[in-house]
Amino acid sequence: MDATPPPAAAPPAPGSVPAPGPPPMSGQSPVSGHPYPPVLPPAPVPASRVRRLATPVAVMAVVVGAFGYVGSVDPNVPGHYPACPLLRFTGLYCPGCGGLRSAHAVAHGDIAAALGSNALAVVGYGIFAVLWLVWMSRAARGRPMSIAAKPAVWWGIGAVLLVFSVVRNLSFGSVLAP
Repeated sequence: MDATPPPAAAPPAPGSVPAPGPPPMSGQSPVSGHPYPPVLPPAPVPASRVRRLATPVAVMAVVVGAFGYVGSVDPNVPGHYPACPLLRFTGLYCPGCGGLRSAHAVAHGDIAAALGSNALAVVGYGIFAVLWLVWMSRAARGRPMSIAAKPAVWWGIGAVLLVFSVVRNLSFGSVLAP
């Protein structure tokens, strides 16, 4: 066999049509061989105000529905809601114990009774209300809502829940017990 390389193809003459051959590589012009300009995705279409407000309004509708249900079905009457498993099996109050009674009292406008049932839940309702108002305000202006808390904040929230749970189970913290 002959070990000589095949002859190189001569470059096309100026003004002539290139001979048919393999298609150009992806991203190159078939005529000049230069790369295509980058293809950009279409610009996002701004969402309408109604669409931007739909999610926060839906979340509030669910919360109002839940408070409405708890307000109409009294958790102080046994048999309507399941018992807290931690309280049932250990006799210890978790941070959520008394939360339904607190929500029932808030739904009826009795803030003192709500604080007596679960003060931390009442604080949580207030924080939710503030965050929801900020969310609605930002959504109305077309700005995204994000809560990017540092890990120290989450550890702090966990510590507050733990301290609240421990204190409400001790004799001097019985005022926090439901």
